[in-house]
Amino acid sequence: MLVSSILARKGHFVATVRGDAPLAEASRALARHGIGALVVSDDDVTVQGIISERDLAHALATHGSAAPLLDVRAVMTRDVTTCSPHDTCDHLMAVMTERRARHLPVLDSQSHLVGIISIGDVVRDRVDELQTETQVLHEYIQSGR
Repeated sequence: MLVSSILARKGHFVATVRGDAPLAEASRALARHGIGALVVSDDDVTVQGIISERDLAHALATHGSAAPLLDVRAVMTRDVTTCSPHDTCDHLMAVMTERRARHLPVLDSQSHLVGIISIGDVVRDRVDELQTETQVLHEYIQSGR
């Protein structure tokens, strides 16, 4: 399955936060949306970074009670792994495993943000694929062919 198929099913919404926002605002946005990462973007089109729950935990461990006042850009992950709508889920599984990435922003051919894929999306796709294969095999066996 392609990333574009997953986005067609789940939608193209991407929760973003500005780089100059305080970490406290990013934390509230994560909780409000019930997600694990925000794309850092000042214009909702270009990707400057990503801030995840892991980044917040590291900031708290490093900066203590001052962490909520830090700008997002001070602790965000800058080297963001991205994908395209034409990538396959098999490719994403390999990239996410190799890079230990749980979220991949999806960029179109003009490098504009058009969605985000999480490890949960990829796992869900794989489970659906396995269920379909199992059903086909059961039907084949029951048909006696």
